[in-house]
Amino acid sequence: MVEMIPVKWVSLVVAVFLGGFLLHCSNAEFSPVDNYLIACGSSQNVSLQGRIFVPDSEQSSFVLKTQGNSITSSSKSSAPSPILQSVRIFYGPASYKFKIQQKGRHWIRLYFYPLADSSHNLQSATITVVTEDYVLLNNFSFKNYNSSYLFKEYSVNVTSESLTLTFIPSNNSATFVNGIEVVSVPDQLISDQALALTPLRPFSGLSALAFETVYRLNMGGPLITPQNDTLGRTWENDEKYLHVNSSAVNVSINPATLKYPAALTPETAPNWVYATAETMGNANVANLDFNITWVFPVDPNFTYFVRLHFCDIVSLSMNSLVFNLFVNSDIAVGSLDLSSLTGGLAIPYYKDIISNSSSDSADTLTVSVGPDNMADVTNAIMNGLEIMKISNDANSLHGFSPVEHLLPKSSKKSKIWIIVGLVVGIVGALALVVFCYCCMISRRSKTPHQGHPWLSLPLYGNSQTMTKGSTISQKSGTASCISLASSNLGRFFMFQEIMEATNKFDENLLLGVGGFGRVYKGTLDDGTKVAVKRGNPRSEQGLAEFRTEIEMLSKLRHRHLVSLIGYCDERSEMILVYEYMANGPLRSHLYGSELPSLSWKQRLEICIGAARGLHYLHTGATQSIIHRDVKTTNILLDENLVAKVADFGLSKTGPALDQTHVSTAVKGSFGYLDPEYFRRQQLTEKSDVYSFGVVLMEVLCTRPALNPVLPREQVNIAEWAMIWQKKGMLDQIMDPKLEGKVNPASLKKFGETAENCLAEYGVDRPTMGDVLWNLEYALQLEETSSALTEPDDNSTNHIPGIPLTPLEPFDNSVSMIDGVTSGTDDDAEDVATSAVFSQLVNPRGR
Repeated sequence: MVEMIPVKWVSLVVAVFLGGFLLHCSNAEFSPVDNYLIACGSSQNVSLQGRIFVPDSEQSSFVLKTQGNSITSSSKSSAPSPILQSVRIFYGPASYKFKIQQKGRHWIRLYFYPLADSSHNLQSATITVVTEDYVLLNNFSFKNYNSSYLFKEYSVNVTSESLTLTFIPSNNSATFVNGIEVVSVPDQLISDQALALTPLRPFSGLSALAFETVYRLNMGGPLITPQNDTLGRTWENDEKYLHVNSSAVNVSINPATLKYPAALTPETAPNWVYATAETMGNANVANLDFNITWVFPVDPNFTYFVRLHFCDIVSLSMNSLVFNLFVNSDIAVGSLDLSSLTGGLAIPYYKDIISNSSSDSADTLTVSVGPDNMADVTNAIMNGLEIMKISNDANSLHGFSPVEHLLPKSSKKSKIWIIVGLVVGIVGALALVVFCYCCMISRRSKTPHQGHPWLSLPLYGNSQTMTKGSTISQKSGTASCISLASSNLGRFFMFQEIMEATNKFDENLLLGVGGFGRVYKGTLDDGTKVAVKRGNPRSEQGLAEFRTEIEMLSKLRHRHLVSLIGYCDERSEMILVYEYMANGPLRSHLYGSELPSLSWKQRLEICIGAARGLHYLHTGATQSIIHRDVKTTNILLDENLVAKVADFGLSKTGPALDQTHVSTAVKGSFGYLDPEYFRRQQLTEKSDVYSFGVVLMEVLCTRPALNPVLPREQVNIAEWAMIWQKKGMLDQIMDPKLEGKVNPASLKKFGETAENCLAEYGVDRPTMGDVLWNLEYALQLEETSSALTEPDDNSTNHIPGIPLTPLEPFDNSVSMIDGVTSGTDDDAEDVATSAVFSQLVNPRGR
């Protein structure tokens, strides 16, 4: 039962629950690898909120360098905090250099307080702080500042083995600092993607940006200090930011009743954030324009990262709380149903938004939640909120001066030499990689392909179902302790076999890294080449995706789908073993590598192959399968450049016959996501069609789906390519290597096909069968003499003289899903062994 608690009684709630809560929270406490807590100018250790800050005179693990004099000062009478009772004052540029053991995101926290009894007037001192890459503060002074002290928190992605903080005085004045924190944080705390507003679109590239925390709120709950947060954060109560105080009532539950999902931990936000919330002050109001609004003063010259924390702690049943979320005047998420997204009640969830400060140029950013007019219960909720400023084009979080304009001249010179050294090193590394790759290709061409000695894999629903006792590794001769419920899912490999096949996961055999984990080339004891995908425990994908991949591929068989050979779930490992695809992902043949350029005909044939695989998924079973992660890295090429669709970890069974869609949380890759699915969380086969449309444009233009370094109108390839397609000038943006080598009629048909795939609404998109037909038509146009007449309209009417092959729905392959056989096979051997993967008994593969 949810307990309604007025704001003024929050302190009593804290007194009751806090002791047990802190004990519960400490069990999952994060231990940072890098943890520098520095009391600048102090002569002794300083204790602050349960943490110990050491004097900066103890330079055992960091180095303090100054170009001018530096002095220290201290006072215990006026400072509002122990860390502010001492100060280090610099009369010239000075730097603290920290050794970094774990690369990735780090907190940088800075404390400033102009000690009143110092012999120097620190009120007029200017403060400029920079790292090697970012400007954190620029010419700040306490003269016109309306607070007695300044605390700043930044999040910076450190990619080298050291981090240098440089303090620079200006106009021959002094600068100072009282305390410094440099602390590593989990990389997954801030992902690379978020939802950008105005216009609504996916945004990626956050890992390359720096952040400054501007606001961090615990809605309806108590102040949370660094002592009570596993990452040392401070969460303040939201009351003073409410636009109308009476619009919200806070609620609370016992934090012990929360159920964190696999992707969230107390590092995302402490229990108290999700266990308390603000809800509508007058739920079930008749006026559906009513909402709860928070208003925040911000710098309008910057873009902001907004993380919103939710947890349904008010509902008594599923799907009863549905509301809208607004940032400024933009609707960020409509019809947000928390229990549907999380699969239950009292389960934490968060949403990341990228927003400009305000759509009306005011110096404020507003966040609102309000009822959805289609919901049975008109209520809304918010549990926590974080607002972070994002570094601008000058890599600055304060002003527009880049780092190199602020650093002393000697630092600039050293930085130039560092850059020169890095460039030389990268060029040398690339040359070594190309040489190794050529050696691998040479060795591969000399290695004879051998057959598979083990028993063939039974298919899903086959009568030849194996028992646990029969799932035996031939190498070990012992039964495997399989943790999956079903054992008809392929060969079970012992972990020792995987270790031997990959030479103990030798990094020289690394083929790539994906969302699930790293992929290695392996060689089984009979000489068979395989691809071994090893799950990463820190990945957002886990056991569910592992099971899905195995179960999906165990009941699918098609020439254009990558085959699963087996798996290993021994020693808490999640490992999948696939047929080896010699030519790797399609993307590496388009850009980012030195591989030869593909001809237009080759590209069409690859797209047709991938379309056949997806068409089979959508139509080759009693219930369709939606891939949900169609992209150029998930289309692999074998030694003959035959395309096969891979990576089924996010796949989902399609809607039943009496349904139009599957309601599910949004998953996939930004840049390829169907915008309609992204907005409504309603998945259909047409979501794959949209993603495939992005792939078509990527194949034509040979550039990434999203490239944030390009001008704004070019960032998203789908939007950019459609501008040129509607002008009838798609040839202006295609791969320059194709210039003069593409039949205009073929290009026109290809462009029309991609345009239809990228329609905003799924109902306006073609089926994968239609896409396949049109791509085959484009290929026939390419193969036909250019003297043939092009159609007068945009229809798909057949051109006389070009024989069109009738479309086979299942690409002449065998479907053994739910025990139903569909289609035929032009390979007699495949027909005779329709219950098994052909590549396991036929050395020629599929």
